[in-house]
Amino acid sequence: MAESPITDTTEAELDEVMQRAALAAPHLAAMRPGERAVLLRRAAGALDAAAEDLVPLAQAESHLPEARCRGELARTTFQLRLFADVLDEGAYLEAAIDTADPDWGMGPRPDLRRVLVPLGPVVVFGASNFPFAFSTAGGDTASALAAGCPVVVKGHPGHPRLTRRTAEVLTAALAEAGAPAGTFAVVYGVETGARAVRHPHTKAVGFTGSIPGGRALFDLAASRPDPIPFFGELGSLNPVFATSAAVAERGDEILAGYADSFTLGSGQFCTKPGVLLVPEGTKLDALVDTIAGRGPAALLNERVQSGFESGLASLVEHPSVEVLVHGRATAGEWTPTLLRTDAAALLDHGDTLLAECFGPTSIVVDYTDEQQLLDIAASLHGQLTATVHGREDDTVVPALLAILAQKAGRLLWNGWPTGVSVTHAMTHGGPYPASTSASTSVGSTAIGRFLRPVSYQSVPQALLPEALRDANPLDLPRRRNGRPE
Repeated sequence: MAESPITDTTEAELDEVMQRAALAAPHLAAMRPGERAVLLRRAAGALDAAAEDLVPLAQAESHLPEARCRGELARTTFQLRLFADVLDEGAYLEAAIDTADPDWGMGPRPDLRRVLVPLGPVVVFGASNFPFAFSTAGGDTASALAAGCPVVVKGHPGHPRLTRRTAEVLTAALAEAGAPAGTFAVVYGVETGARAVRHPHTKAVGFTGSIPGGRALFDLAASRPDPIPFFGELGSLNPVFATSAAVAERGDEILAGYADSFTLGSGQFCTKPGVLLVPEGTKLDALVDTIAGRGPAALLNERVQSGFESGLASLVEHPSVEVLVHGRATAGEWTPTLLRTDAAALLDHGDTLLAECFGPTSIVVDYTDEQQLLDIAASLHGQLTATVHGREDDTVVPALLAILAQKAGRLLWNGWPTGVSVTHAMTHGGPYPASTSASTSVGSTAIGRFLRPVSYQSVPQALLPEALRDANPLDLPRRRNGRPE
């Protein structure tokens, strides 16, 4: 039987979806953390069991290879289970108790108890380049559900059939595990997405995508009568700084790693290194040969291809740019492009040369003095990552790392930024335009985006949330009078 067509969600249908989410919110929030952990683990198991159905859809709609899709699905279910572990442990609630103290240094203190509570329904916009891990059941969805917030996903047009099937699996698993009706839903359409951001039942938004699209939705969220938080990951160049000593010591290794990193996934990673700074005179013959020998790969969809072609043209046509390898498009697939400029030009024309070009291209930048590394670092907008290849005794490195810590959410030493580990200490975010907040969209602390603090003053024990009662029925890690309990 033929699949039914996927059509844009009407305004009336969106209202119904958001109303169900709003009705589900207090019930989902009232579930104990361990009960929500069960929901997440059941969802992960159902997605794993549906791999033979989901992976071929992801391949067909995203042009990504099977191994990549299977690995990404595994990452997606790992995320769900990681947040389940976070719920079981309980520290994410930041429960704190300050008992009444008549001798408190600022005057008599009442009994005060603080805990984090869910914001309410969250609208999630997924990404085209990660059809599992940053999409329907991805990190934003996992962290919002873990926080106790119903989720409404705006389906991505780059993989609509995968979105629908993933949503069917996830919705059924959550329902079977006892989630309140309205805990999860998917809607479709560009205008639907804008309406969802403006909808009065929406309490927060998670977004992964382009700077123009993300900024437009961010402005909508801020312009509401009741502005709501917008957690957007937008764009990043992910610069790599190689010191003179590092290039002299292991230049071939650095250039080989750079070639592999910026061409990985046909350059369609948000952490792709878009610029590499090396000392003037660095021999690039082997790098040029490597890039010239790379075969073609498909881009995700026509929209990504159009954006790449436009961005590449701006770079290639710039008078300060030398084309070392000019990629070619054949039957909808691209070979990588390698460009070159110098530090002075980069500083003079940063608006063009430091713009993200999402796809298989990157720029090598020659510098004449390591002071230029500091100047370029200081000129950067916000980044997801910044990488330094150097030696511990490089005199420029301490100042360079200090500047980059103000510019990026993750600093790498002698490594490559492609690859974002899902773990507790990960930061995937950065100053604008890398993201629109100071939070992370990857790792266990991403749950904090969808929570807000509430303090209870002099409230009787029986009326307090379980997390704040003296008996600690949830067995949470807590602070009592400033000390771990």
